[in-house]
Amino acid sequence: MAIIVIGGQSRNIGKTSVVCGLIAAMSERRWTAVKMTQCKHDTAGGELCDCELGGRSFAMDEEWDPTTGMDSSRYLTAGAVHSLWVRVRAGCLGDAMERIRAEIDSATNVILESNSVIRYLTPDVYAVVLDSAVADFKPSARQYLDRADAILIPAGQEPRAHWSCASADLMQRARVFRIEPPRFCPADFVTYVTRTLDGE
Repeated sequence: MAIIVIGGQSRNIGKTSVVCGLIAAMSERRWTAVKMTQCKHDTAGGELCDCELGGRSFAMDEEWDPTTGMDSSRYLTAGAVHSLWVRVRAGCLGDAMERIRAEIDSATNVILESNSVIRYLTPDVYAVVLDSAVADFKPSARQYLDRADAILIPAGQEPRAHWSCASADLMQRARVFRIEPPRFCPADFVTYVTRTLDGE
């Protein structure tokens, strides 16, 4: 079984598009795809997210509808055989890991969209989407960036641009791939992932 983790420095940077691109390009691997969201619970109305209802620190649901346009729905549209959406109260990912590991154990292959899960898993491939034009940089992305096997950056950017949190070792070791919207999952990245999973 293969485990892939796709992370990124911020929201709306192309992580889901990379996940969907891999699923579509490698659909024969029968992916279970997992979208992980850390809930902040800062809505104006003061309502609790459903991951806290009943005292729970997380919630997990399977997505069945490939037509809603939600990230978990997009996984199904791309060809995933199962799609899960995990919502976790900030700082409580450890509470959800037993359920997540059970899903992983029952899957053929797994691809997760997350940074923080790297604390608990050692995937076959951990790739991070970075964009030096975006100021936001999630703490979880900073924390685990040095564990990345691959970096995906917009075409035309220099890999070292504004990533003070990236070690010199990472920049020498990690493979760098160029992405151009709307194609966020370049063919050479798919080839790299395929060969890594096949042990080549």
